[in-house]
Amino acid sequence: MKAILLPTDFSKNSINAIEYAMNMFQDVECDFYLLNVQKASSFISDDMMAMSSSTTIYETLISAAKKSIENVISKIKTKYHNEKHHFHSVVDYDNLIDSINQICQINNIDLIIMGTKGASGLEKAIFGSNTVHVIQRCNVSVLAIPDKCVYSNLEEITFTTSFESLYNIEDLQPLKSLITLNHSHLSILHIICDTDYAEEMDKDIDFFQSHFFNPTLKYIHSTSNDLFKSVNQYIVDNNVKLIAMVNKKHSFFERLFVTHYVETFGFKMHTPFLVMNKKEHTS
Repeated sequence: MKAILLPTDFSKNSINAIEYAMNMFQDVECDFYLLNVQKASSFISDDMMAMSSSTTIYETLISAAKKSIENVISKIKTKYHNEKHHFHSVVDYDNLIDSINQICQINNIDLIIMGTKGASGLEKAIFGSNTVHVIQRCNVSVLAIPDKCVYSNLEEITFTTSFESLYNIEDLQPLKSLITLNHSHLSILHIICDTDYAEEMDKDIDFFQSHFFNPTLKYIHSTSNDLFKSVNQYIVDNNVKLIAMVNKKHSFFERLFVTHYVETFGFKMHTPFLVMNKKEHTS
């Protein structure tokens, strides 16, 4: 049975991510953990004035959040009637990252699925800060679902890489699981950028061919300033339904989706994005 964590702040995009998860795993026995993390700053003055003298801020926040999660679960059960899906309500009063890491460890979470609004406002970062922080600081793979993105069969999944290091099949297990679940075709997209050398490009080809069925190997040339545009154009041209990569310190992921900001064009990620963590493997 899969254990999937669904962080929610009850916004439209977080509810949309939950709906995406229901559809993606409709034929899979799953434990879904719906998590809402509260903090004192979310408690406004009107709420404080309405409290009884015997009620604490903590109790009021937690009680309201629990009711909201149960309401979401009730609506999901009514809509999908899926006996394979089991739901657990979790409300915490903590730092978001600490809470997610604790829940993942206690419940052996396989995957975190969360919504993201994509590029917005003056910052124009591809993902909202919460999503980026979870990807950077949590130990479990994250599937980020863009706002208004609706699940459809993932015919084409692309794994992006600059072949910076050898991969381990354990790191890519979430990708392999999604490919098997959706009967997807996998394309390996190598980004030739800046100082990449031709002899490095073939480093992991044998690995992908031995662990995945008939993967397609493709290459695109880009520069650091055009990474977003190049990858996005590839997604559009090839009807990619999900894009994936491994996150590690000083990685291609950081260059592409965290440290870089979109200043010259209104980019927004419309494709679900799977980020897997590279683990330390002992010989």
